Order: sequence, then structure tokens, then C-alpha cells
Amino acid sequence: MFILICISADFDPVHKGHEKLIKEARKIADAESKKLVVYLNRGFSANHAPFFTSFEARSEMALALGADEIKSFEGLHHRLVLSYSVPIRLKQMIDDGASDYITSASISLSEISKKAQKFIDEGNFVGMPKNYTNRNEIRWYALNEFLGSKLKFHIVKELDKDKYSGRLIRQSIIDNDYTISKDIRKLLPKSTVEILEREIDKNNINLDRNWTDIYKRMNTYSRGNLSKIAYLNGETINQIIKKRVYSNPESVWAAFRRSNYGPVMTRLAISAIEMDVTKAEVMDLMKSYESKGVIPEMQKVSKVIERAWYVACKTTEGMSAREANDEFRKGNVDSLDAPLELNAGLNLTRFETKIMKENLNADLYVDKNNKISVQLKSEGKKIKTNLRLPAREVTYLRYIMDSHFIPVTAKSVKDKKGFKINVKIA
Repeated sequence: MFILICISADFDPVHKGHEKLIKEARKIADAESKKLVVYLNRGFSANHAPFFTSFEARSEMALALGADEIKSFEGLHHRLVLSYSVPIRLKQMIDDGASDYITSASISLSEISKKAQKFIDEGNFVGMPKNYTNRNEIRWYALNEFLGSKLKFHIVKELDKDKYSGRLIRQSIIDNDYTISKDIRKLLPKSTVEILEREIDKNNINLDRNWTDIYKRMNTYSRGNLSKIAYLNGETINQIIKKRVYSNPESVWAAFRRSNYGPVMTRLAISAIEMDVTKAEVMDLMKSYESKGVIPEMQKVSKVIERAWYVACKTTEGMSAREANDEFRKGNVDSLDAPLELNAGLNLTRFETKIMKENLNADLYVDKNNKISVQLKSEGKKIKTNLRLPAREVTYLRYIMDSHFIPVTAKSVKDKKGFKINVKIA
């Protein structure tokens, strides 16, 4: 028996829009003697937030409406943006034996196909325009086509998105002191209401973050240690340091607003802090899926590094960063040999020179003056100083450090004229 996949992935909670999707999927499954499987995100939602309703309760809601089986996607949404998690989820479904994919949208399959073509041609699925209607569905379709999957797409006409919104349903329940109002009941299947009320009675609702660990890391981690966490760039780290102490969620969100993070990236960054996700961890995860042929070529770690080097070279020559990025995305560049090691000079005092040694671990960070700096420890003393590099290498290294998921490591090395910092990328 093949699997027909119905995926809207979070179902938090299952409302009548989801019910319509499941029922339409059920019709196709029955007509073609296929099995209806719902894949639910577990741990963190596709929007990188904790769930309002537990995985077990959401599974029960979907099964009550006609799903045959529930499977989970785990460990992705506190580590990866959607342009990376979607191909991984597609791979899992295909490996499970999927033949069909069904989702809801307010635009037709032909419209989705037309808007997806640009991304299929470029082979790059990062930066889907925010003004695209149903951009997540466009992303799924584009990646399915690009990766050569045989999944057949089905589109169910979406109910009024402003009315049937999981976010608004959750907020109403919270605002009404964890009761389900008459207006909200009209949006929910009877089975969902029953399960939700049971979960509310058990105090098993509105699952929260581990704010204690988030505050601790944001209040105590050095710039160097924060620089190791995924999805934190230099400006954001400096904003975090500047406004310590953190003791409530609003103060945490404010730090990211000041550094121009949008809501989705803020949630992902906070999730990475909460789970102590390092850039090295994210890169290793990406590379493991690259080896399976899952990650599109233009999104591979090597391509991100090449793009940083290309943009650094071109901006040094006078081209704007936007133009350089556009040229790279179009593939109008020769093969690049981006350096994975740099040797940077140091500005040391006489005392610091005396206590410097070889092979000291060095933490790189962006200081409050927006300069790439390094911190080392020798003989119980901290050494903090700016790195000295040519302009092109400075730009390149800054792009890498702000890439969100490419780690840099560094050690002190002896040089004819003293000491330098050997920086290794990825």
C-alpha cells in the first residue's frame, strides 16, 4: 500500500480548515487504495516556536478526523530554516514510500507552478519573497520539482486564512483564561474541542520555552561563546551584550528587534539559544544531508562560502554587495577557490607579547566598534585585540561570521615577526 501524504505539518490545533484538508485527502486515499499519513512537526513548529498543543494531542486530533497514521519530523526546526528543512522532510516522506502530497492553498496548482519556476531554474530556495501568497506551498512544490521527486501534488482550496488561523485560535484561548469561546468553537471540529478541553484540564497546554536557560546564556555568555551559537550575527550579539540583564521574554525579543531580525528569524535564534545549537552542529547536519543528495547545490555549505568570497572580492573592486549576490545567484561566476584558512595579524601590548604562546585557542567575535576581534587566555590572563587583515579578507571573514551556520575556529601560531591567529573556516 502506498502512502498519500497530507501535510500542513503543525496542526496546532487542528481546525476546520485542516479537517477539510484531511477529508479531501481521505477521498483520494480511498479512491486509490492508498494510506493516509499525516506528518506532524515535533519539538518545535515550522515557525521555530514551542507548540501550544502536545504532539500526542495533535496526533489524536488528526486521527479522529480520518488519518490512518501519524509520523513525525523531529530535530529540524530549532536548527534549520525552511529552505533547508523542506528538502529533508521531502526526502523522509519519499523514503517512507510516499506517492502523493496534498496541501491547502488559496491559489491554484498552476499558479504555484508558475511562481515556483524561478526558484527551480536558479536551484536556490533561500529568500522566498514575503509578499508571495502561499509561499510555503510554492517552496514545497519548487523543491519537489527541483529534486526530481515523483510526488504528485494535490491542492485543496484553502478556507479563509484570516478566520481559520491557528495563531488567532491559540491567542483567543489564552485571552479567555484558557476557555474556548463560542466563536472559536465554530472554527474547530467537535473532536478537537473535546481533546483541547481535556488537555486544558490537565494543564498540558501552551507549552513554553525554557526561559531560564535562555536568560542565563544571554546574560552570561561572552561575545566569543555567543558567536558560536547558530543564527546570531555580530550586530545581534553586540545588542545582546549591550542590554543585559534579561529577565522576561519581551526584553529578549527587543534585543532582536534592535538588530532588525524579523519574527521568524527571532524565533529561530531564540530556539538556537534555548537548545544551545552551535553553528558547527548546524553545518554538520547540513553536510550529512548534502551527502545524501538532498540539499540543492546552491545551498550547500561550500556554495555559501564561495558566495562570501565572491562578494568580498567584488565589493573590494567597487561592485555593490547586492549586485555581487545577484550575479552569484544567477551562476554567472567562474569556479572559485575560496580560502578556508586565513592568517591574521594582532595588535598586542608589550605585556601581552610576553605571555603569548603557540596553539592557544582563540574565540573570534565582532566588538562593539564593529571590528573583528579575538580573545585568548594565557597564563590566566585574557588577551583581547582586533585582527589585522586586508580589506577583502576582512569582508570575507565578516560574511562568514554572519552566515548563521558556518563556524570559524582559531589558534595562535608563531610567526617570524611574532604571533598571528590562524583562522579556519568550516
